[in-house]
Amino acid sequence: MESTRGTGDVRGSAQRSLIGATIGFFIGFGAVSLFGPTAHSFIQVMQLSPEQVGLLVAMPMLTGSLLRIPFGAWVDLNGGKLPFLVLLLASVVGIGGLYWMLLTLYPAHLTQAHYPWLLLFGALGGCGIATFSVGIGQVSYWFPKTQQGKALAFYAGFGNTSPGLVAIILPLIIAAGGLWVGYFVSLVIVIAGIGLYIALGYNAPYFQLRQRGSVDATARVAARQQGQELFPAPSITRTLLDSAASWRTWPLVALYFTSFGGFLALTAWLPTFWSTFYKAPHWVALGLTAGFSLFSSLIRVPGGSWSDRFGGEKVAFAAFATLLAGAVLMTLSQSFWLSVAGEALVAIGMGVANAAVFKLVPHYVPDAVGGTAGWVGGLGALGGFVVPPLLGRIAQTLGPVGYVRGYAVYVILAVVSLLFTALLYATRHGVRPLRSASPVAAH
Repeated sequence: MESTRGTGDVRGSAQRSLIGATIGFFIGFGAVSLFGPTAHSFIQVMQLSPEQVGLLVAMPMLTGSLLRIPFGAWVDLNGGKLPFLVLLLASVVGIGGLYWMLLTLYPAHLTQAHYPWLLLFGALGGCGIATFSVGIGQVSYWFPKTQQGKALAFYAGFGNTSPGLVAIILPLIIAAGGLWVGYFVSLVIVIAGIGLYIALGYNAPYFQLRQRGSVDATARVAARQQGQELFPAPSITRTLLDSAASWRTWPLVALYFTSFGGFLALTAWLPTFWSTFYKAPHWVALGLTAGFSLFSSLIRVPGGSWSDRFGGEKVAFAAFATLLAGAVLMTLSQSFWLSVAGEALVAIGMGVANAAVFKLVPHYVPDAVGGTAGWVGGLGALGGFVVPPLLGRIAQTLGPVGYVRGYAVYVILAVVSLLFTALLYATRHGVRPLRSASPVAAH
């Protein structure tokens, strides 16, 4: 779709809106690494326990996961720009609060009493993570069906690299100017990104025309003339309820809990693991974390192609088996390089599984694709909140060796995921034909 400015009073274009949404998601998703690269500073100053560290690094994932469902649904009412901005502004408040705390309290006056405030501002900062479900709908409405695969791959692929880059860049800034400078620069980047999103991220033609007073039927006709092919479902509540009623939705949630939720959890936890258990230099710990995040994100792209070629179930089974092998190696090994190898296997398994799971969504719940994607993306991503405190509790209970034994959590998750994948495959012939699909997907 070329620029539609001046035609039917519609502003923007598909390409510009794709770039705007990608920038917005990129800066919002960076909150995954809001605490991971800086956790060691808070541990030293506030004397945090491993369990407290686990909860702290996981807190941004709580809001970033749960808000995906309602904010993704909100796109069907107004096209996406308003919910996108609400989430990014909430993230600004959270990061701004952290900057203010560090500027006024760090290091001499930052104590255990301020821990709840860190959790609160972390939760607000994590709102930016939920922008994915908003942007995916906004982009989908702009592009014709034949171009959506490429557009969404661009959107998710580039946006998903944010945590890995943050894990590298944020510590460099902190090393140069101090902890508070790191969060100040983060705040400036998010505000600048909001400005770019406002300038580029227009809603699709149908929503613009409705906002200007056109009746539904007229807006649909005019939007089709502009090239828009997808339109909001009559009732997002209905598709959410229908998908919740299908038992196949919940194994898919479990699979994504392991793959993407597990990815979020490790992105936040790995800096603490490498620096605490192996006493790795700070830059080595951050480099290994960034490598994990970037590798797992980028391998998701060929993972989607493999799913198309060989079938989602086969690829998912191979991915979770690879994840299982890596998790077993990390659980049993006390060798630095064997643990690095285990981390690489886990990254491969998670990245490929992330792609495979969403190839399975329209196949197993064809009558409520949008609702299923909302549940899978929102609840599945909760793994990023649930798992780090578990790893912290195990480390606190078992002592130093608990940092490696904690990866038994991933062994269990991988085995359960393999069983659920086999269960879905065994029941695939009972799935009804595809009847409808919503553009809403999940990350």
